[in-house]
Amino acid sequence: MPNVLFAARAERWPEYEPHLRAAFSEVGLEADLSTDFPPDQVDYIVYAPNSKVKDFTPFTRLKAVLNLWAGVEAVVGNPTLTVPLARMVDPALTQGMVEWVTGHTLRHHLGMDAHIHAKPGEWVNEAPPVAWDRQVTILGLGELGRACAESLVRLGFQVRGWSNSPKAIDGVDCHHGTDGLRAALSGAEIVILLLPDTPDTENTLNADTLGLLAKRAAILNPGRGPLIDDDALLAALDSGQVGHATLDTFRVEPLPADHPFWQHPHVTVTPHIASETRAAWSSKTIAENVRRGEAGEPFLHLVDRQRGY
Repeated sequence: MPNVLFAARAERWPEYEPHLRAAFSEVGLEADLSTDFPPDQVDYIVYAPNSKVKDFTPFTRLKAVLNLWAGVEAVVGNPTLTVPLARMVDPALTQGMVEWVTGHTLRHHLGMDAHIHAKPGEWVNEAPPVAWDRQVTILGLGELGRACAESLVRLGFQVRGWSNSPKAIDGVDCHHGTDGLRAALSGAEIVILLLPDTPDTENTLNADTLGLLAKRAAILNPGRGPLIDDDALLAALDSGQVGHATLDTFRVEPLPADHPFWQHPHVTVTPHIASETRAAWSSKTIAENVRRGEAGEPFLHLVDRQRGY
């Protein structure tokens, strides 16, 4: 029977415990679950990077670390972590991101803010283009980016995608590499950032790349805060090059009350809610990976340490 340590904030354990036990039962595996095992008796760690566990050296029989979050930038570089690291991928996390991205894409596509905030008597009888005539670019074509791209394609949008390595998605004009980034961004009217946070992706949107977009483009960032150069974005908003930015992730979270984003009339701040790890669904992913580990099968959603995601 494997020992599975839940290493996250204490307040999450009552939420996760019943779902984890149910998920292990579903996959037919008996496991001992606890928040307090001696390190040398732990086989798997269900891990949140904000937990107290920072040194993995004492976990001498550890087989894998199963991250509770989709992002792994806070743990992937830990030199004491030498066992497989799996990121969180679950259907509800993906669905939540698809809903947020699709909703805010439609908001900007339809120009809904103008009508929501219209004053009495304001009557501008100007319809938006249909989705067929709207160019949307998604930066990052991993699990979440692919799902969002497929959703927008089904709605009829012209969708371009960009990733570090070549990808193929039905209905999406896929690009990769440095030259591909410029091609993907050129003339884009709505840009969605779903890249991982790595040294190579920091400031992907900067003064240069923001200048490639269509005039008054909309930016959606449910990915990671460092993907955007904040000062360059504010300058592009002030000049009218970018029409609006809807931001869910930031370099510092919670976003400080004195940050210019809060006061800017063309910025919408959402408090890192685009997609949440939900215990009932993420527990299924965790249980399946432990089952695989015990059966000698490959783990799902393993992180490439060299790439950082």
